[in-house]
Amino acid sequence: MIPIETYIGNLILTEQFKNIHGSIVECGVWRGGMIAGVAELLGKDRNYFLFDSFEGLPPAKEIDGYAANAWQNDKNSPLYLDNCKAEMSFAEKAMKMSGAKNFKLIKGWFSDSLPKYSFDEKIAILRLDGDWYDSTIDCLTSLYDKVNKGGVIIIDDYYVWDGCSKAVHDYLSKKGLTAKIRQSADGICYIIKD
Repeated sequence: MIPIETYIGNLILTEQFKNIHGSIVECGVWRGGMIAGVAELLGKDRNYFLFDSFEGLPPAKEIDGYAANAWQNDKNSPLYLDNCKAEMSFAEKAMKMSGAKNFKLIKGWFSDSLPKYSFDEKIAILRLDGDWYDSTIDCLTSLYDKVNKGGVIIIDDYYVWDGCSKAVHDYLSKKGLTAKIRQSADGICYIIKD
């Protein structure tokens, strides 16, 4: 699902934060290809957490923008991909192929699974791929404070869906944070936790 240039761009960006202590967390894993690539790059001994509904995306709302709603309503589009639904077994297989020893797949909607999940260590790399406003704000609300200083938050859909970018702005504004929204040379949106 990820274009090869974007996939490689994510890996290049991730590698810059390989020395930050902590877990690697991805919210919105689909079939697990991106997080498996990260695991292969960063090593099998880190802790990897994969959060997803494994039921596809929740319904887009007005705040997500016209394009998001049009995409979700066009079920015949070759880009629809069954509303991004994927069996958990795909992600599990991808992670096993990466060689990662310590990974957990957590099934559920972000609003339910994230607030009650407890991590044993801070997060070094947090990759958000939840597409919509609610999913993105839920991830930021539950996980931003758990990211280690100097760690990175990669926001996959910032330039794609209106709801995602609005959620990032709303969260930073509400918390009074001055973190910069950055763009890598490969066009990947990210924030460095200060």
